[in-house]
Amino acid sequence: MTPIYKILSALLIIVLYSCGNSNQQITNAKDYEPYFVSEENEMLQLATADLKFWEKKLEKEPNQFPYLAKIAASQSLIFSTTGDINALIEAEKQLVKANEITDYNTPGYLCALARNYISQHKFKQALELLKKAETNGENLRATQKMLFDVHLELGNFDVAKTYLETIRKANDFDYLIRLSKWSDHRGNLDAAIKYMEQAKAIAEASNISGTKQWVYTNLADYYGHAGRINDSYAHYLKALELNPDDAYAKKGIAWIVYSHEKNPNEALRILEGINTKFNAPDYHLLKAEIADFKGDDVLKENELTSYYNAVKNPMYGDMYNKYNVLLFAEDDTASAKALKYAHIEVKNRPTPQSYDLLAWTYFNHGEVDDALDIMETHVIGKTHEPDVILHLAKIYKAKGMLKKVKELKKELEESTFELGPVTAKEIKNI
Repeated sequence: MTPIYKILSALLIIVLYSCGNSNQQITNAKDYEPYFVSEENEMLQLATADLKFWEKKLEKEPNQFPYLAKIAASQSLIFSTTGDINALIEAEKQLVKANEITDYNTPGYLCALARNYISQHKFKQALELLKKAETNGENLRATQKMLFDVHLELGNFDVAKTYLETIRKANDFDYLIRLSKWSDHRGNLDAAIKYMEQAKAIAEASNISGTKQWVYTNLADYYGHAGRINDSYAHYLKALELNPDDAYAKKGIAWIVYSHEKNPNEALRILEGINTKFNAPDYHLLKAEIADFKGDDVLKENELTSYYNAVKNPMYGDMYNKYNVLLFAEDDTASAKALKYAHIEVKNRPTPQSYDLLAWTYFNHGEVDDALDIMETHVIGKTHEPDVILHLAKIYKAKGMLKKVKELKKELEESTFELGPVTAKEIKNI
């Protein structure tokens, strides 16, 4: 072989390797490090100052019940900024007072309390409030948008679709983001991205910071699911440019570092940085998963213990039932707990995902026929979530339905970024 052909062959190998290397470096710490430097949280400072202002106003004029809603709004912002569950519950108390004073007949207060209940995963209670607001008729379109959201969360898909048609309006931001959600539910990720991109254009034209931040993180999620990791990363950074304390965007970058780049130490460093200002129980689970990936059993157990201790707080209510089922289902000593949480979740939120949790619990305790029956009745063809598909594949395998397993395995192999490297190993062994 002549020197020139040797060079060309070597270059060809490099090109082929580069094209096939799906775990290429995308992130750069220099991009996101500036958002971890400040010890102050500007949004928290604003929310806290606003809270104190309205509390003093209410103290001077206790009969001014509209101040209750202002206080609740500040508490809600503190919750979204810090993850402090106490703030969310305090917001609920203020909104309950406002609704009691107005005899549950003011749509603005009804919808505000419904939003609070949605954050607490009290979807059925939220629905009852929204029905009252709908009957009242004031600001009806805003109520109908929330009714779509809640019915979708409750698995009332036909009703949700009806409300989506009711609020249909061309080039409307609120309609487009819901059409995007609906498309994602239907398993049409391309359409979900298309409509969210249209919503992004509207948000950027309006130039409202909070709206842009929201759409950037949602679009980043969709891009990640579609395997467009560069676009996902870029949009998380866009969100951080608007709000340097956006914990969700930082967590999204940590996931890219962990799941795509297989850099557990940097992912953990990012998560630790987030937790200096924002805390929620599920962060411990993500840290435990990353610790498992890197073989750090001590860290894994410590993080799981921290999670268990955190969710003992009764203020969390049913917010972490899903995580509890997934943790307890594979533990023979905790089967009763897993079944308890699974049944509660099905009662509260009878979606295909909730029934999957119940089926998964039965499967892990040897009741494969019951698990398959639940899947066939309530799950198959009704959701496209990768974790549900994985559970179904394992149930099919246990039943010897290998042709179906093979079909699902192809789908799962396209979702390894979303599922993470620990689960990716499981897929290989199906």
